[in-house]
Amino acid sequence: MKLIKSSSLIFIISLLIFIIGISLTMSYSYLLFHTFAEFFSIIIAGVICVITWNSRDKIDNGFLICIGIAFFFIGSIDLLHTLAFKGMNIFTGYDADLPTQLWIAARYLEAVTFLIAPFLFVRRVNVGITFWGFLLVTASLVTLIFSGYFPACYIEGSGLTMFKIVSEYVICLILLGAMVLLSQKKAYFSSDILFLLYGALLATICSELAFTSYISVYGPANYLGHIFKIVSFALIYQAIVVTGFQRPFEILFRNLS
Repeated sequence: MKLIKSSSLIFIISLLIFIIGISLTMSYSYLLFHTFAEFFSIIIAGVICVITWNSRDKIDNGFLICIGIAFFFIGSIDLLHTLAFKGMNIFTGYDADLPTQLWIAARYLEAVTFLIAPFLFVRRVNVGITFWGFLLVTASLVTLIFSGYFPACYIEGSGLTMFKIVSEYVICLILLGAMVLLSQKKAYFSSDILFLLYGALLATICSELAFTSYISVYGPANYLGHIFKIVSFALIYQAIVVTGFQRPFEILFRNLS
């Protein structure tokens, strides 16, 4: 028990130090802060995916497989969002609407994944079908966005579109639905894993709510939204990688019972 409390304290302190550290970069450049914040979540998404993929033959928990594979594609869209952010000047011919569209696409994919995953706890999902399914959805979203067929999310001079604002609230409702489903499946989790997942989903909801009110992509609401995203991904990492994979037998015996 003391070990768990000690590791939790180290995790919280480390997260706070990281948040304070990258927040200080805003005094130099908001673009630098944004890049650090996004790459933090992209790296976590990559770690979750790599560990899940390399453990896929040993995992009989469909929840972990679904989340692990999905985060590869969520992180991929987040990477495009980072590269497309205003000021990066990588994707020429696009304005601030492009990164905003990519953000919404990634958050829809994340929210729907957490809504679906609780149904897969005791099922051994087909890894290949799951991978190709997420690939098809991701490729379709990215194609729609870059070809100009995805609804506009941000208009220079006027701010967020109604589609973007409504989408943020829809994403929040989906995440609340995912929390309800998790509560119904709480027998499959230890209390600390469930607490971390609840925290991650709540942080994501707070992040989305912050993104309903910003006017500038460099504004304070945008900053706050990214801080909540950092917290969310850190909690997901702690729940799935540190707790879920370091204590696999606990999950295994919960599944068997």
